[in-house]
Amino acid sequence: MPTLTIDGKTVRAPEGATILQAARSAGIHIPTLCHHEGLEPWGGCRLCVVDVTKPSWGGWCKMVVSCMYEAEEGILVMTDTARVRETRKVVLDLLLARCPETPLIRELAREYGVGQTSYVPNPEPTDCILCGLCTRVCDHIGVSAISSVNRGAGREIAPPFHEAPPDCIGCLACAEVCPTNCIPYETSDSRRSIWKKEFEMVRCPSCGRAHITVDQARHFAGRNGVPEEYFHTCDACKRRRHAKVFTNLSQVG
Repeated sequence: MPTLTIDGKTVRAPEGATILQAARSAGIHIPTLCHHEGLEPWGGCRLCVVDVTKPSWGGWCKMVVSCMYEAEEGILVMTDTARVRETRKVVLDLLLARCPETPLIRELAREYGVGQTSYVPNPEPTDCILCGLCTRVCDHIGVSAISSVNRGAGREIAPPFHEAPPDCIGCLACAEVCPTNCIPYETSDSRRSIWKKEFEMVRCPSCGRAHITVDQARHFAGRNGVPEEYFHTCDACKRRRHAKVFTNLSQVG
């Protein structure tokens, strides 16, 4: 386990851990927008930059993206230097220009002294910060229904041709992982809609709760080789059923 120093605090990190993971395990805050523990690091938002040096470097340090830089033995990490804060300030200034009305971006920007963007505000404000979390989680579950399209100022997240994506299974993973809650959807006991596509809901045979779409159950059944009926029962009822089985086994023992 490598030992490093973060903001003067000695931290031992598991092999292969990143600086961001090591910092969080030690209770040291590093801001992020595009990071999620369940997904591979991407380094897109650049908010998690930190300064790194070693005693042998003679005072020279380099700025790295902490979510992708591995925690090495003996490195000294500084998460709040003037250079780091200025870099984050530039990032938030640009994001505030793109998303001038987004509460999360406005709050982060204020923390770094950006009350108003120094760039021309987006004439068509959006809450999408292009963090890529939605497309990455969609790819991760093997669907790939949405993607980043176009370039420059016209870049956006969208399904093919802005039509209802045929591959979408209505799992809501994209909406739930979005840090700014900018992906609209509607869900009820019978229907769910997202990305202009309508889905039929499956109701748990034990408690009656609508918890998954028919398309979602079919997708995971086909992907994992598990009978589709297994996914019809909600997770809460599965846990109760398993707990009852384990209780009975312990009593028998």
